[in-house]
Amino acid sequence: MDSQFLPSLALFALVTSVTPGPNNLMLLASGANFGYRRSLRHMLGIGIGHVVMILILGFGLAELVRFSPTLVGVFRILALFYILWLAWQIARSGAPGQAGRATSFGFFQAAAFQWINPKAWAMGLGALGAFAPASTPEAVVQVALVFAAVNFSSVSLWTLGGTAIARLLHNPRRLRLFNLSMAVLLVAAILPVILA
Repeated sequence: MDSQFLPSLALFALVTSVTPGPNNLMLLASGANFGYRRSLRHMLGIGIGHVVMILILGFGLAELVRFSPTLVGVFRILALFYILWLAWQIARSGAPGQAGRATSFGFFQAAAFQWINPKAWAMGLGALGAFAPASTPEAVVQVALVFAAVNFSSVSLWTLGGTAIARLLHNPRRLRLFNLSMAVLLVAAILPVILA
């Protein structure tokens, strides 16, 4: 990739990473329910999981996906059911210390989630298609490194937003309403992509 395209790639990575989507909405909820420190594994899992995904897509999987409508259909069904399950987990989250509440995503859960997150796929395929169309190893690695550099600040912003909102959610009723809202927004954010 020509270095003159790096600013454009960085802007693409920033805009796609910081806009609402399943990862960011889950981090907003995680920050509100568990705090920044307890959400770090979740944040790192997203960043590293997405970089690994970009590398694997760039080194051949993207071509398989482009030419396999069956694989895309299966992916959409799995993504829909998993996101509905995640929305249910967020909706039933309770106040810190409450028995039976959901727990924060771990590193491996967050990394694995990238593989069924339609926005992560769109980001990876879009960046590779626009900035590494020849899929040379150098171009693929550059795309992955730019996303790695940009992603952590984006996910941190959403998690910090959740911790700021947490100050308003000491009332269990408000926290429950917030969690229900995050669950609905998670489903609403992903349905257009899945049903397209």
